[in-house]
Amino acid sequence: MRSPRIFHVDAFAEAPFSGNPAAVCLLENEAEPAWMQRVAREMNLSETAFVVRNSKGFGLRWFTPSVEVPLCGHATLASAHVLWEAGVLATDCAARFFTSSGELVAQRRGDWIELDFPSKPVKEVTPRPELLEALGVAAVFVGSDGSNDLVQVASEAEVRDANPDFLRLKEASPFGTILTATSSLPDYDFVSRYFAPSIGINEDPVTGSSHCALGPFWESRLKRHSFFARQISSRGGMMRVEVRGERVLLGGKAITISRGELLCCV
Repeated sequence: MRSPRIFHVDAFAEAPFSGNPAAVCLLENEAEPAWMQRVAREMNLSETAFVVRNSKGFGLRWFTPSVEVPLCGHATLASAHVLWEAGVLATDCAARFFTSSGELVAQRRGDWIELDFPSKPVKEVTPRPELLEALGVAAVFVGSDGSNDLVQVASEAEVRDANPDFLRLKEASPFGTILTATSSLPDYDFVSRYFAPSIGINEDPVTGSSHCALGPFWESRLKRHSFFARQISSRGGMMRVEVRGERVLLGGKAITISRGELLCCV
């Protein structure tokens, strides 16, 4: 049996060594979850994606170094990029992924890749003091998309300067926390950061799935459907965001950093 091929890809990246790195493992057959978790721990990136062809398209699962997650934008973008670049899928064909979050579609749009993801509307909730104390911010708005907390603050500077207490945040937010504000620069409509210490990621460099909530959240406030967004982590990354009813289109670029094979097979 052929050894699984594995790729290191920077997603939502404008240049190498920016954006959010993901590992993408191409499988010939389904693999045991315990094996995939060990591979993800070995890769030690925020997410490792496992892709296997099926009768409808491709099965796709995502693992952090510690747990499997239900949805990951940047590793989906990286997976589509790898399928086209490796010649597994013709570049004029859409990549169709079947996941625990339903069917996800990626298409080439020139130099960009566009993901079609489910919208995750945000509902306002009563602010929890322990959450805001862990973040160290004063909130304009606090809400939830059903899994992530979303905290809006008054300025981009407050997002950029936030220095969370990750031990306290791990207890205060059971999945992840989105911190956001309008952008101070004309090139972008809003900025964000994403923290998820409870699943082993103190800060994610660029998070596609969080923009499934950020898109409809800012649509209701800015009265627009399309945005340019920037995640202002230390690596940083940008994406296009377009809200279409119950779906959100996320656009970004991807760059392959390395490729190889796993010698410890499934």
